[in-house]
Amino acid sequence: MAQWTQMKQLIPYLATQTLNELYSPSFPMDVRCYLANWIEEQRWEDFEPEKVDQEPQALTLLDQIISCLQNLAGQNPNVVERMRLQHISRNMNMFRSQPFQLVLTVRDVLRKERELLSQASTQIPALALFSQPPAQDSMAAAPPTRDVDLLVLKVLEIQDCRQQIHQLQEELNWERQNYESMQGTLQQTQTNGMDSSISEVTKLQTNIKQHEYNGQVIAKKRVQLLQEAVSSLEKCQSRLISRIKAWRWEQHQATIGHPFDDNLSPLQTWCEQLLGVNGKLRQEVMLAGEPIPELQERLGRLLQTLIQSSLMVDKQPPQVIKTQSKFSTTVRYLLGEKVAPGKPVLFKAQIITEAQARNLGQLGSVPSENVGELINNTAILEHNTSSKSTCATFRNMSIKKIKRADRKGSESVTEEKFALFFTTEISITGCDIPYRIQMISVPVVVIVHGSQDNNALATIIWDCAFSEPERIPFLVPERVPWKQMCRTLNSKFMSEVGTQRCLDNYNQHFLAQKIFDKPDIAGDYSNMLVSWAQFNKEVLPGRPFTFWQWFDGVIELTKKHLKSYWSDGLIFGFIGKQHLHLILKDRPNGTFLLRFSDSEIGGITIAYVAPSENGGQKIQNIQPSTKRDLEIRSLGDRIQDIDFITHVYPDLPKNDVFRKYYTDNPLPRDTTSGYLVVSIQTKVGVEAHCDSPQRSETPHENNSSFYSMDQGNGASASPFYSLSPNNQFQTPFQLAPVPLQGGMYSDPLSNPNGLFPGPDMSQGPTTEMELEEILNTLSE
Repeated sequence: MAQWTQMKQLIPYLATQTLNELYSPSFPMDVRCYLANWIEEQRWEDFEPEKVDQEPQALTLLDQIISCLQNLAGQNPNVVERMRLQHISRNMNMFRSQPFQLVLTVRDVLRKERELLSQASTQIPALALFSQPPAQDSMAAAPPTRDVDLLVLKVLEIQDCRQQIHQLQEELNWERQNYESMQGTLQQTQTNGMDSSISEVTKLQTNIKQHEYNGQVIAKKRVQLLQEAVSSLEKCQSRLISRIKAWRWEQHQATIGHPFDDNLSPLQTWCEQLLGVNGKLRQEVMLAGEPIPELQERLGRLLQTLIQSSLMVDKQPPQVIKTQSKFSTTVRYLLGEKVAPGKPVLFKAQIITEAQARNLGQLGSVPSENVGELINNTAILEHNTSSKSTCATFRNMSIKKIKRADRKGSESVTEEKFALFFTTEISITGCDIPYRIQMISVPVVVIVHGSQDNNALATIIWDCAFSEPERIPFLVPERVPWKQMCRTLNSKFMSEVGTQRCLDNYNQHFLAQKIFDKPDIAGDYSNMLVSWAQFNKEVLPGRPFTFWQWFDGVIELTKKHLKSYWSDGLIFGFIGKQHLHLILKDRPNGTFLLRFSDSEIGGITIAYVAPSENGGQKIQNIQPSTKRDLEIRSLGDRIQDIDFITHVYPDLPKNDVFRKYYTDNPLPRDTTSGYLVVSIQTKVGVEAHCDSPQRSETPHENNSSFYSMDQGNGASASPFYSLSPNNQFQTPFQLAPVPLQGGMYSDPLSNPNGLFPGPDMSQGPTTEMELEEILNTLSE
């Protein structure tokens, strides 16, 4: 299964055409995924086209595949997946007449996969890690125990050398003292002819020379060990700094749904260990017989870098901040337990512009110009003994005012990025001087009104998804490849909705068609470039909203009302009208699917096959349901109400699939409150008009009402609804029938600006500035 594990990581990088060629309808990706382990255990390479006698073995493998798929279908609790597996297992029977063709197909698929993986490992650097065991990734944040242990052992060896030198020096001093005391008696000894005294003096001289030599050897070894230890410390600390930067980058990427482990304890342990090693090495250098300036300087630089790199923004501020609104953020110091006792450490925060962030290359250069007024912008560094963390939490912080920079061209205020800048002065136990430490937050966008939130979020998404790790603040590319944009949209969708089901190839293809305004179904968009303007600056053709505003609306709708439906595979999702026409044209009447509306923000519609007046078929789309509609009546109950839609595409009975979403809530026959019972039921097209013959406006031909509400006699007339004789409110909606023959799918929203009255979303920054000035004036 190792090959499929690698392929799953590679698939998002592959073009749609490549995937379609790799996994054909005769051997779909589903089979490769569900039977990955079993497939990779078989000996497919043993089969050759000319070996006809291998056909019985091929037939056996075919039977095993069908049996495995049927077993998986029986064990799968998901109705849609179970039906899908049964459908695939039935289709595999087509190989019964040619079982040899199946094994050759599987063999070729595996060969092509290996070829793609080989190419990817050189063309896509991120995929070069495929060969590494997954366990190594989970330990990436942990300190390299072996490296630190070797450093500690080297320090112990240096200390042992120092002790040996000290012991030799003591013995040498003793020998020299004995030698000097014997110098006075040496002449008398020679006169008396006492050879034994001369022999003792000679022995002392030999011992002194030996001790001096041994001391020089050990001292030289100690200096060499010190140099090796400092070099090892530099390498180990370099890995630590890289890991700290990686943690910050992963935290930044978490905004778009990338996995992120926010546990800082391993990094804190690593920092503390290296600080301890640095202190011991500095002590050993100081205790050396002669000063070693080069080592002292290197250790000093390492110490400063470690102290200044150990400040982290543990809890980032919200990346879209509204003025006059409260928010909080937390900075954590990884060397907090080593802070010198005494005066409390006070952190200060200020807001800085993108230009000021670029000028922070020199540590200690605090921006002089104040571009915004922050309230509650100081916090004291406090140690938590239970969590062993040392943090400064800014509670109830608020931006009172913000000063905008001059914008270029059509740049909007929601495209302007700021950051919070944290700074303080800190003293570490064992260090002679205090150090100034500072850190900036991730980019933030400051708004003055909730209407700017969506556009501000688009700026943040683009920044998080497409910025480089070591960039100049806060540079981002103007254009990115569609495959990179597609991965971002998929990751954001899955994380926000909270689902494991991703956007499939059909969804991704339609999104590409929409953002590029190219309805070519066969087109490959993988390497086409998407601009920031296409993403959230220019409105979509014929629509009053941008691509991101529309996509974000779908995310909000799915997150709040459709999560379970999506996760169960009941919603087809994003699909173009041409593609919808193709997949439904041969289906029986009553076949339907659920698709996100492409003409309305945050809407889901039912597209179904209906009989036409001439005896043929036509595709109809029911008025989209928005968040407000689904709060009145759930999607499952709406589907239950509509009798003429019977099977979910491709051919699943709707009651089998949606039964668990039906609300079983029988109404009481009478009530003691004196009011008649109210019921809400979905009615479509002619069915709705028949129930409300008296209307405030004449219905057009083929108009439909998405729902009607049965009201009691206590209801009063509404200016927005017409009251029918049987006490029902009716809401008129148009349904656009689309014949299968006779041209392209006709969009009912031919004049969207007329259907969506309100401010022009395409207005330039002048309007935003006027709005902001008015709101600032009111707040003052």
